[in-house]
Amino acid sequence: MALGNRYKSAPGAGTLAALILVLVFGSPWYADWVSDNTNPNTAGGWWLRLLAWPRWSFNSNDSLREIIVGDLRAILLIVLTALFLFLLPGSQLARARGTISQFFAGWASYIFAGGFAALFTTLFLHNPSLIGAFQAAGSGATYGLFVGWLVGLATLGGYRGTR
Repeated sequence: MALGNRYKSAPGAGTLAALILVLVFGSPWYADWVSDNTNPNTAGGWWLRLLAWPRWSFNSNDSLREIIVGDLRAILLIVLTALFLFLLPGSQLARARGTISQFFAGWASYIFAGGFAALFTTLFLHNPSLIGAFQAAGSGATYGLFVGWLVGLATLGGYRGTR
């Protein structure tokens, strides 16, 4: 009963799903495994490699600034997912818990978060360009489109704050 959907908020569940996706599949261990053991020319290999898009790394020799700037895409992806889950009205306007609008709101928030996280991250690169920002935003939105359905599933059935 404690693990049921009765007290789960849709934005909280979606943010937790995004955090787990970034922590597990963006980890250096997964990224190394996927690059060594998958074929990028197959659909499964492409998708498994796409899961590693918000890569993060932690090296004890790096300064705090280098760690934050290097991992900014992964950090922004989680923060922006939470922000868009609160801002998108689909989960708040649904009449019944678990409706399809919650699923699409969660999925759309991850698409937007991926695109904007990649776009904002290019501002901190050594030599940013407009075309580089557009390409990065496209890769982030692609990641959100093919992985965001997992966040959408996590938001289903959550409490929206309007009981």
